[in-house]
Amino acid sequence: MATCHCLLLPVPFKPAIIPPKPISKITCSSITTQSQSAKQHLLTLISDQHRGLKTQNDPIKRSSIIQAIDAMADLGKDTVTTDDSLSATWRLLWTTEKEQLFIIEKAPLFGTQAGDVLQVIDVEKRTLNNVITFPPDGVFFVRSSIEVSSSQRVNFRFTSAVLRGKNWEIPLPPFGQGWFESLYIDEEIRVVKDIRGDYLVVDKAPYAWKE
Repeated sequence: MATCHCLLLPVPFKPAIIPPKPISKITCSSITTQSQSAKQHLLTLISDQHRGLKTQNDPIKRSSIIQAIDAMADLGKDTVTTDDSLSATWRLLWTTEKEQLFIIEKAPLFGTQAGDVLQVIDVEKRTLNNVITFPPDGVFFVRSSIEVSSSQRVNFRFTSAVLRGKNWEIPLPPFGQGWFESLYIDEEIRVVKDIRGDYLVVDKAPYAWKE
């Protein structure tokens, strides 16, 4: 019986090649998208709050807005917000500051309405004006000196105050000092927390306020 002798050659081992898992990259585009989404969410929450008047009696809404502010603060936590980008006429959109809300709410008792409420900041000149307008001719403003103390914190000291009408002006004594932190800033809005734990959301006014 014939026998077949076969030569068995070793087959080279080829390891299976597993493609690497794609690494998710954080890009400027994704950060911008995240910022715009968080900003729009915040602006939507405060859009019907009458600059904070309605929020005073709605703790659930207040909590939602502060959570949205915290989200903005997370996005801005490693940024510098005390450089030249801070210099502008900023217009109030929403706040928890009781004094400002009191004046806005009670202005009709004095036969007027509160107009724009402003923060006018000049980092180079180290000045801050807090302004409440009473159209067409009235204005109350508090002058302050400022000093940048960190990447996001500014110290301020009130230096004088003025209540002004069309043909008259009453100087008032200066009062107080403190600090505020701009937690987030871009070309459109700024989100602020101050020494008392109050919050402020402002946008850039379409004009520059002057005394």
